[in-house]
Amino acid sequence: MSITVTSRDDALTVTLSGEIDHHGARAMMAQLDDVIASRLPARLVLDMSGVTFMDSSGIAVLLRALRRSEHIGGTLRVTSIPTQARRVLDAAGVGRLITLD
Repeated sequence: MSITVTSRDDALTVTLSGEIDHHGARAMMAQLDDVIASRLPARLVLDMSGVTFMDSSGIAVLLRALRRSEHIGGTLRVTSIPTQARRVLDAAGVGRLITLD
């Protein structure tokens, strides 16, 4: 599990990779918290193209990123969602809260 951060204009893209499960979710949340707090992005994009597995802990990671983004007046969009992770997100109805591309 790792994250890579890139910035363009007013958007901050964080690429997530590896497994997002109960073992790594807390560490990923902490990393995202640090990035959001230090960069204060108006638009946060989470690119999930490198995610190989996600369980319900991944939902918690995304919801926390949403709360942190909204707290600073920003928005969140999740892109490049792998099929397995998309099934988890769709089953939980996360698309009603977060823009999933």
